[in-house]
Amino acid sequence: MADTASKTSLIERLKEICSPSHVLTEAQDLAPWLEERRGLYKGRASALIKPANTEEVASVVRLAAETRTPIIPMGGNTGLVGGQITEDERTILLSLDRMNRIREMDAANNTMTVEAGVTLQRAQEEADKANRLFPLSLASEGTCQIGGNLATNAGGTAVLRYGNARDLVLGLEVVLADGRIWNGLRGLRKDNTGYDLKQLFLGSEGTLGIITAAVLKLFPRPTARAVGFAAVKDVDAAVALLHFMEEKSGGAVTSFELVPRIGVEFVTRHIEGARDPLDAPSPWYVLVELSSGGESLALADTLTNALGQALEKDLATDAVIAQSEAQAEELWALRENLSDVQREEGGSIKHDISVPVSKMPIFMHRALEAVTKEMPGIRPVPFGHIGDGNVHFNLSQPEGMDKAAFLEKWDHFNRIVHGIAVELNGSISAEHGVGQLKRDEIAALKSPVEMDLMRALKRTLDPEGILNPGKVVKP
Repeated sequence: MADTASKTSLIERLKEICSPSHVLTEAQDLAPWLEERRGLYKGRASALIKPANTEEVASVVRLAAETRTPIIPMGGNTGLVGGQITEDERTILLSLDRMNRIREMDAANNTMTVEAGVTLQRAQEEADKANRLFPLSLASEGTCQIGGNLATNAGGTAVLRYGNARDLVLGLEVVLADGRIWNGLRGLRKDNTGYDLKQLFLGSEGTLGIITAAVLKLFPRPTARAVGFAAVKDVDAAVALLHFMEEKSGGAVTSFELVPRIGVEFVTRHIEGARDPLDAPSPWYVLVELSSGGESLALADTLTNALGQALEKDLATDAVIAQSEAQAEELWALRENLSDVQREEGGSIKHDISVPVSKMPIFMHRALEAVTKEMPGIRPVPFGHIGDGNVHFNLSQPEGMDKAAFLEKWDHFNRIVHGIAVELNGSISAEHGVGQLKRDEIAALKSPVEMDLMRALKRTLDPEGILNPGKVVKP
């Protein structure tokens, strides 16, 4: 009875902070927020609240600290490592949906100040209206939110040119674990007055503080874009082609994405209207995009000439260049649909690794050999941002195998694939984060010094352990 009364009291106090209509407790209202999109995790919570502003967030956090109630900040619920899911039914889910204002557009400073609930797509669109570019781009950009992007240090397709999410932020506003508000919303590119506090919260997955607003970096909006799709004989050739394209384009390469033959087959099999753009199959392909502030025709000529020379040098075996925006989108669709179509082929074991670009061919050779030896018939689908050393080394189940039996091998294949990545001085999470999926694994792979520093930060900034507990590090 005491627990029930305590919960009732907490909910009533939350309703005093936010209006009752923005404190949800019914099972049907909570359900969409309690399952990770791949179905790996299902959670519990006592309430979902939607504060309207930073002051309300701070009041909620102060109440959580007072009552030692766990609290999880929620963005678009697009995370893939269980960082937004808990089994503790006392937990408050804090949605930032209503905090979706563009606070300031400063085109002259190439910055935009936005609240955490602004979707990535809207941030892109607002920048475009000001003739600027916000370059972060993800498949889930219509749903994911800036707060979540920054809390997980999202990567995406333009990291090669513009960097990760943490590279696109100049300032933050953060609610700390005791309810204090740190206002670091300064649009400065140079500020050498002590520790760079914002970097503590970028990539911390809501375990150190709750990001409520950010000053984002903007860039001149490109006026020209050229997209090509090239066949390569192996990953060594793909890496060599990357460096060749960067040299010949004068640094205009924005995206350079690796696509395996099986990926093209999956997409053309399951996506209506998708087609193979080249006449003959190849074991590997790369999608390359150039962008600049010049003329489209000139950039297309640059791409044409560079790929032509690459063919002569045997860096590529065939290539096609988009002749229109529609064709460019068709080529990009071969890459962007790769994640979704794997569901149509049964169970898929996911890996999100990075290694130095120079070591990508070694990693790929060793990992492909190891997983196929371990399970004959397994269908590796490695794809992604090879230009910045990140590949999603996914494994589709052998045809005819029971899905559940295959997925039981997830941890086993993790040890194989992640072990190779770590041996090559790589990372087991390039852009998806740690959450709970990889929490225990990073504790085993990182040095004791690294883990001690991470735990010390958690204890210092969240001594009561109420912010997204159990994620990234154990107490």
